[in-house]
Formats: sequence, C-alpha cells, structure tokens
Amino acid sequence: MAVPKLVASKLTSKAQTTVPQEVRAVLGIGPGDLLGYRIEDGRVSLVRLQPSAEAWLATNREALLEMAAWDRENEIFEPDQRPF
Repeated sequence: MAVPKLVASKLTSKAQTTVPQEVRAVLGIGPGDLLGYRIEDGRVSLVRLQPSAEAWLATNREALLEMAAWDRENEIFEPDQRPF
C-alpha cells in the first residue's frame, strides 16, 4: 500500500489558494476546469467535476447551430438521417 503524501498550499487573506502542480497533475485539471470539495466525516477531498450536459450544450450552442445550418445548406444528410 502506498504511503499517503501531504502537499501544502497557503491560504491568502482573500481565502484563495493555488492548487499545487502535483495535485493538478493527479486530478488532470487545468484552467477553466471545475473543482468540487467533498466533505465527509470531518475530511475534505478535492475532486474534478465533469461539466453537466446542460453546461456543455450552453457552451457549444453556437457551434452546434452553425453545424446544423451548414448541414442544411450543403445537404450532407437526408432530412430523416440528420444526427441533430
């Protein structure tokens, strides 16, 4: 069994902190990613959150509309076979 490792980070006067590079690498996170704090039995775990389908659709709405318009203009799919 691996020995748990402690990685520290300082809290600023505005209650902000930098997530250490080693922690970012383990979580696979980068700028813009969502983080969650799981609170259980007096302990807190930091986890990466997956964006919801609604958030993804809202973020990609314009691109999806452009794809649909382009498909209609270029008639790539028959109307009853369109993927969206």
